[in-house]
Amino acid sequence: MSSGGVHYFFEGFSLIKTKGLKRFVFVPLTINLVLFSVAFYFLFGQIEMGIAYVIDLVPEWLGWIKTAISFFLWPLAVISVLLIFALIFGTLANWIAAPFNGVLSEKVERHLTGQDLGDEGVMALVKDIPRTVGRELTKLVWYLPRAIGFLLLFFFLPIIGQVLWFLFNAWMMAIQYCDYPYDNHKIDFTRMRLHLGEHKGKAMTFGIMVNIFSLIPVVNFIVMPVAICGATVSYTHLRAHETVLDLVC
Repeated sequence: MSSGGVHYFFEGFSLIKTKGLKRFVFVPLTINLVLFSVAFYFLFGQIEMGIAYVIDLVPEWLGWIKTAISFFLWPLAVISVLLIFALIFGTLANWIAAPFNGVLSEKVERHLTGQDLGDEGVMALVKDIPRTVGRELTKLVWYLPRAIGFLLLFFFLPIIGQVLWFLFNAWMMAIQYCDYPYDNHKIDFTRMRLHLGEHKGKAMTFGIMVNIFSLIPVVNFIVMPVAICGATVSYTHLRAHETVLDLVC
């Protein structure tokens, strides 16, 4: 990745509006929209009940303290939930949309390299489901023990724990979305991850952008297809400019 990860991410915004690609954006976008809407509705209710419970513990005669607690707890609770929610529900959305995400990445690569987009039928998509689900399982097995460790730091190490969780989340988002074009070229998960590690600065800035935009209400609905398109741009650029790369032979 010789250009910045920020540049690649914003390239994704342009690509999702490209004629011919928009229909392949529709399914990942719809899945993300439904899951995030349901999750936000549920989590907002839980936050409201939790804060109300804490405030009820304060005696009525300390009304100013109730107001202060409410003022500070709401932003703290919302930010904490969003930080955790962005990765957990993003992972779930990617599980469900994995076959469609792979197709979108493939079509974007064809567009970028001047190839015909093709018009493969549903059976071609169904055929790839076992492989794409298996790949998502591999990512999940890699992710879970690390996520548990960083979550413990999140809850028990104030400020530093939240920063570390954010950075871990950024790295996971880079892995999650950059993996689609690698997988389309049958590059295994370990080699993909090692190769991203060689370009970690660019991969991390890309993942940080995904993180930030995942925290913005409404905008987070389109983050999945944008990130897939941006990650595919980075992979295509890498193939075109690296003269020695046995990973993508």
